[in-house]
Amino acid sequence: MAALLTLALAASSFVAAQTTSVNPKREFRGAWLHVIGQSQWQNKTTEQAKQYIEQQIGRLADAGCNAVIFQVRPTADAMYKSDLEPWTAWLTGKRGKAPDPLWDPMEYAIEEAHKRGMEFHAWLNPYRVTSSAKDILPASHISKKEPHRFVKFNGQTFFDPAYQENRDAICEIVEDIVKRYDVDAIHIDDYFYPYPANGKKFNADDASYRKFGNGMARNDWRRHNVDLLIEQLNNTIKQTKPWVRFGVSPFGIWRNKANDPRGSESSGLQNYDDLYADVLLWAKNGWIDYLAPQLYWTLDMKAAPSRKLAKWWSDNANGVDVYIGQDVKRTMDNADPGNHDRNELDTKVRLSRSLPNVQGNVWWHGYWVTDNYKGAADSLAMKYQSTIALPPAYGDQGVRPAQVDGVRLERHDGKTFLTWDEPERGEKPSSTDAVRYVVYEFFKGEEPDIEDSQTIIALTPYHKVLVSEGDDRDEMKGMTFMVTALDRMNRESLPMQYKVK
Repeated sequence: MAALLTLALAASSFVAAQTTSVNPKREFRGAWLHVIGQSQWQNKTTEQAKQYIEQQIGRLADAGCNAVIFQVRPTADAMYKSDLEPWTAWLTGKRGKAPDPLWDPMEYAIEEAHKRGMEFHAWLNPYRVTSSAKDILPASHISKKEPHRFVKFNGQTFFDPAYQENRDAICEIVEDIVKRYDVDAIHIDDYFYPYPANGKKFNADDASYRKFGNGMARNDWRRHNVDLLIEQLNNTIKQTKPWVRFGVSPFGIWRNKANDPRGSESSGLQNYDDLYADVLLWAKNGWIDYLAPQLYWTLDMKAAPSRKLAKWWSDNANGVDVYIGQDVKRTMDNADPGNHDRNELDTKVRLSRSLPNVQGNVWWHGYWVTDNYKGAADSLAMKYQSTIALPPAYGDQGVRPAQVDGVRLERHDGKTFLTWDEPERGEKPSSTDAVRYVVYEFFKGEEPDIEDSQTIIALTPYHKVLVSEGDDRDEMKGMTFMVTALDRMNRESLPMQYKVK
């Protein structure tokens, strides 16, 4: 019972503060937690690292985030137990060196996210093998054994996207993660073919082009190579667990209008032409479930105005969810003269909520949120993310999970809990399994409306939630509680009601 009480208290801490503004009931509120470049991990014991993960995810939850995008494969290595790739040096200081005592950071992060009612998106970089010329690969590394499958550019090593063996290897890694871990999504970032460097575009694939080009224009061929990976990744994920989403976070410009009438009013680097990533095609073909374009610029930056680009992505979503990648530091550093604000946060959040195909934001990077950079976390917690939000639903919206049953009040150790019976599950995991619950609270005389975000008091994986620190049933008379179930695709069941008499 003590353990159950602890879990219930943890869940009930994810409680909405009342606010005068109406925030949406459904909204993706994610944050990226990167590992690459984060040397602090190497200086922590296992217990310190666990505490750090708990602290970071807890602070994101306190700021109203409902999803963590955690980097688990930064450079063809693993922030988790893997038989396919070595432990990442960003965790232990040396590639292939296991943590001692042995533990699994991804598994722990999933637990910390899920117990707070948050989604966990496993973030992988598909092609990068080294991050700089200083990285040393062991003689046993596959790039040493089969160097023809790899390319070097700007001092870095990459899988060559032209090789089917490489696509198979990347998909094998993803399949392993999806099979063994309770992830809600697989997330890949903006690194496809390498970014231009030192004034030069990528130019290191002469050998594979001669071997596989088959008469195609080289740029079309490169895009086709990436298309093949994205399609295969999607098939791999859906065949393993159909409810696991596949999201991509591309560079914020698809193409500039000067090069394509369908492009945006911008003049920066382009996904299509410089990274050989036709993300609009992937959305159109149903190969991805969401896009999180990195609009890390100020609202009206001449080369890449995020105000115009947000609208462009909404207009060109091609049927998938769009979550805007927002740079926390730039947002908080730059004033918005349009509304006489000292930062751009208000305008960017309001803009994202006004666009029909934008369903939320992702904060880059999460450490700026957890460190409360210039009050960013305070602003999110007290205003823009002050109410609990359900992540967007996906899949067949005509399908609902089963209702909960037996909603009731129970008292333990002088405290009052709302509890309920979970719907039955089948022998095998299903997309309609209830995995989280939403608790709504209505005061005496208040008309119940579960579309009002302010009435949500908990989003929890547990089947009970603390509703009173005391045994004050008389004071609660006339109050109504409603409980719904969310399935693995965030679809919501019909509510089950309990009125205190």
